[in-house]
Amino acid sequence: MVQSARSRAVLTLYTTADDIQCHRARLVLAAKGVSYERVLVDPAHPPEDLIDLNPYVSTPTLVDRDLTVFDASVVCEYLDERYPHPPLMPIDPQSRARLRVAAVRIEKDWLTEVDKIRAGGRPADAARKRLREKLLSTLPLFKAARFFLNPEMSLVDCLVAPVIWRLPWLGVELGREGKAILDYGERLFHSQGFARSMTEQENAMRQLHEQE
Repeated sequence: MVQSARSRAVLTLYTTADDIQCHRARLVLAAKGVSYERVLVDPAHPPEDLIDLNPYVSTPTLVDRDLTVFDASVVCEYLDERYPHPPLMPIDPQSRARLRVAAVRIEKDWLTEVDKIRAGGRPADAARKRLREKLLSTLPLFKAARFFLNPEMSLVDCLVAPVIWRLPWLGVELGREGKAILDYGERLFHSQGFARSMTEQENAMRQLHEQE
């Protein structure tokens, strides 16, 4: 199974249909305009080749011929270096470090709340409130530049945009106070790259909310 996965002529991305970290990797691939084979994974029943390729059986997992890359941050940085145009990280070390720290904070501060919301139950309501407060506390960052902490689109936008896309589905309303964040999201949502990054399940998140 491992050999067959690695012998493919194009990149192969093992991804779930509605996970933010997987969406992040797909958005990087779309921004780069890279052709790849998308393998949708059911986390409850992962395919045998993924089990052989990745000791953690995690997604996203990227296979580039004889190389297997996992962990979303590693996958995204590998893609940015492997396909340097358009670049999704600034040149200078300080700016790169600033964006990497921002990504870590988003994972620890935002995605932990998203996981609690998706788990449901009574803790979900408190998590919605905390996620709203954390997002609104970053308003100055959304107002400072066209993209998140950067004048051009970066790898961090590929993490932020999937979170903003899911807010209605998660039941998190920012209201008029969060207009700058919502405007930022709409700029990215209408790009061709964002449309290419989506799965049917992710498209349905907004469609179901709009029908309500």
